Amino acid sequence: MAAVGVMGAGSWGTALARLLSKNGHEVTVWSIDKNEIEMLSREREHKTKLPGVKLPEEIVFTDDIKSTVTGKDMIVMAVPSAFTRSTAAKMCPMIKEGQLIVDVAKGIEESTLKTLSAQIEEEIPQAEVAVLSGPSHAEEVGRELPTTVVAGAKKKETAEYVQSIFMNEVFRVYTSPDVLGIELGGALKNVVALAAGMADGLGYGDNTKAALITRGIAEISRLGVKMGGKIETFSGLTGIGDLIVTCASVHSRNRKAGYLIGQGKTMQEAMDEVKMVVEGVYSAKAAKALAEKYDVSMPIVEEVNAILFEGKTAKEAVNGLMLRDSRTENKDLPWEE
Repeated sequence: MAAVGVMGAGSWGTALARLLSKNGHEVTVWSIDKNEIEMLSREREHKTKLPGVKLPEEIVFTDDIKSTVTGKDMIVMAVPSAFTRSTAAKMCPMIKEGQLIVDVAKGIEESTLKTLSAQIEEEIPQAEVAVLSGPSHAEEVGRELPTTVVAGAKKKETAEYVQSIFMNEVFRVYTSPDVLGIELGGALKNVVALAAGMADGLGYGDNTKAALITRGIAEISRLGVKMGGKIETFSGLTGIGDLIVTCASVHSRNRKAGYLIGQGKTMQEAMDEVKMVVEGVYSAKAAKALAEKYDVSMPIVEEVNAILFEGKTAKEAVNGLMLRDSRTENKDLPWEE
């Protein structure tokens, strides 16, 4: 049995806390919201973010950071990406040398273009940081539907330890040393999922969705490899796998926000209606900045930014993508002479 602290009591943090408790571990969950903690402690269910999923009595819910992070074998970082750095900074004075922190959120910091694990490493230099990512909606993990994810770490033994803590008969965990590739796939797919949702909101069909998913992973892979990620990662669970589920699932908040924008709502109206953090909105500007920094063509990312921040309509953006100059699908494939 391991002692695990979970930072963040949203849908994902709650679902993982339930999984870890069911695996026999001692789990403490922190939230900054005292009302949320009281509700979780009393109801043993997240009524707003994970309704219908009952939580074990053994899980401790608290608004005290110190009791959540001290004396723990593992800390799970499940706060929204926009709050990763600030939360890590609050935790730092209480974190012991060599403390394992597993980030399970997805995003890129707009101001620095840093991944979430890089932010945690900067704020808590004494910690060892790993990641857990993949096609894994909290609603399905909470209901114990079969799910597969990837534990990423610089050291093999660290990834295998994370694997052993989380894995069970319905939650399969693979390992990988490509932490950067895993995080880029997880963050950038949210931007493409916004585009997929917009296409749905416009009333377009499966052909359009397939095109966005396929060309989206091409964009993500181009940038990811240029930044040092591995192409195998982008063809795996944390690349194309995560992209498919986020673009297609009814549980996807990014797809839902995109759908509402496609129907004519503003970005803020869409985010207000979704009522949860839409990570793709926070990652869109960072994705565009990374594309410019590494000189990588990412037309879908460019069009999503134009819709979110420049007043372009979703229909105009789709037309812009369809009417781009003609080209070959893969310039590296040879032609007969």
